Amino acid sequence: MKAVRRLNKPIQTLETYRRNLSSIVTPLPVDAHGPIWKPQETPSYVPTYPIRLSVLHQILQKCAREILPMEGMACHGCIIQYGLWANTLTSNMLINMYSKCGFLEYARRVFDEMPERSLVSWNTMIGSYTQNGNEKEALDLFVQMQREGTEFSEFTLSGVLCACAAEFAVFECRQLHAFALKASMLENMFVGTALLDVYAKCNLLKDAIRVFEYMPERSAVTWSSMVAGYVKNELHEEALMTFKKVQTTGVEFNQFILSSVLAACAAIAAKIEGIQAHAVLFKTGFILNFFVSSSLVDMYSKCGSINEAYLVFSCVKQKNIVLLNAMISGFSRHGRSMEAMMLFEKMHQIGLQPNEVTYVSVLSACGHMGLVKEGKKYFEMMIKEHNLSPNVVHYSCMVDVLGRTGLINEAKILIDKMPFEATASIWGSLLSSCRVYGNIELAEIAAKHLFEIEPENAGNHVLLSNIYAANRKWDEVIQARKLLKETEVKKERGKSWIEVKDKVHAFMVGERNHDRIHEIYSNLEGILEEMRKFGYRCETQHDLHNVEENQKEELLRYHSEKLAFVFGIMCLPSSAPIRIMKNLRICGDCHVFMKLASKITGREVVVRDTNRFHHFNNGFCSCGEFW
Repeated sequence: MKAVRRLNKPIQTLETYRRNLSSIVTPLPVDAHGPIWKPQETPSYVPTYPIRLSVLHQILQKCAREILPMEGMACHGCIIQYGLWANTLTSNMLINMYSKCGFLEYARRVFDEMPERSLVSWNTMIGSYTQNGNEKEALDLFVQMQREGTEFSEFTLSGVLCACAAEFAVFECRQLHAFALKASMLENMFVGTALLDVYAKCNLLKDAIRVFEYMPERSAVTWSSMVAGYVKNELHEEALMTFKKVQTTGVEFNQFILSSVLAACAAIAAKIEGIQAHAVLFKTGFILNFFVSSSLVDMYSKCGSINEAYLVFSCVKQKNIVLLNAMISGFSRHGRSMEAMMLFEKMHQIGLQPNEVTYVSVLSACGHMGLVKEGKKYFEMMIKEHNLSPNVVHYSCMVDVLGRTGLINEAKILIDKMPFEATASIWGSLLSSCRVYGNIELAEIAAKHLFEIEPENAGNHVLLSNIYAANRKWDEVIQARKLLKETEVKKERGKSWIEVKDKVHAFMVGERNHDRIHEIYSNLEGILEEMRKFGYRCETQHDLHNVEENQKEELLRYHSEKLAFVFGIMCLPSSAPIRIMKNLRICGDCHVFMKLASKITGREVVVRDTNRFHHFNNGFCSCGEFW
């Protein structure tokens, strides 16, 4: 009785509970399947029921919240000892506690041995499976629920739909959509949000939009799912437009929608919108969230503002691996390899272990600057010191490190030794290196693999053709161009864009549609004339068409990044850097143009191509002529 009275007192601390519990509860008996949930015989004494049970419920909730499985099991033992295991609410709390602590098998045993299951029991178990990554079990349990004739609720449907999203189970999703329609639950906010989330994650964005537009009421989670869906399907401008609509609805922002908005800004280098999102983060306080801060660092670095990215990084007092990886990746992307490697070493100093993502970034940094010795050191370190198995991305980075420095044969040997099949990225890296160093034999091998892996990619045919052209093998050029024509794939046209006064201006090579194009061409001619005084001559070797020199000059003169640069000179303040984004690799002639343009105009020019960022200042580029 004395022990029971102690247990009935209010629980002040978990430590007090542990001391009290140890004096009255014996450990759970165990059989071959684990702890035995039901008592072997009826207890001789059952203490006052309501008060003690409410206290045990408090303890179970605390154990679930703070992930305390041993204390939860001890509480379970107390429940069994006093014959309270048949209470439905108690069983639901046990299921929740075990699932939160990662003991799903124990949670399922409690569920299976319940004498009576309410709808909450099914929802709790289905939710437990979904939250712990056991989506198939969640779907199977829902099927069992239907076979037993148990009615489902909007929470059941939303939980199973979340499982479909993780499994990309489109067929099951459409069936559940029909369930929701028949049960008149389609207008429910939880069901609608879960449904549009599934469709978006399964790349069925049109269906997601229909669900979204049909919903009479939308929560912050609904808007967040819609923005994330646009980002996942690479419709970044639509994501930003949706975010602007959110701002007019008065819905409170959450960290998920802001992270998605930052990802959209990063993808299309929309720095102005990114700065606006940064301001919202300050107002809402989400700036302290590690994942949001990491998204912010990533956004600034992908918008060409590496210094601003580092400022955000520095303001976060306690660093975690996600934030460090974002910063190392940013340094790598901007060719600041020394800073990337120094941050890698700092990670060791503060006791954080690098993961696979960290090594991708640091190996990329070595590739951008041709640091073969360092690249080999890090590749060996990840295996021997951190016991990490290199994946295909790490091998791709190493092939790039070797190929960029002319060690093409060594790169090919590494590909042959890989424990898995080479990807298009790996063969593409080798093919690019062959273009730089004129290795036709290995170029043909790499191109052959690429034609098989991604036959729809015209860029591979063009690159091989350019390698032949650079070596003046015009017959092979004709054959490569003929093959390209026969495959009926289209080459991606060069495109550059620049943001001026909240508007993005895009240019194609030889652009004619921009409303100020005549003024742009006139100013370009003036800049070229000034450049010729400094010895600039069009680098026609970078145009690989079999035409006369004057025709080559004409083709190179109006490349999209040059037009974007001139427009930036015309429209941006003299103190503002000119930031240009490009969908293809910058060509050699444009690289020379940007270096000299930065010198004669006194402007900082930042060009992001598909490989990296180039920072042009006073006639020099951050890449050190290595890209």
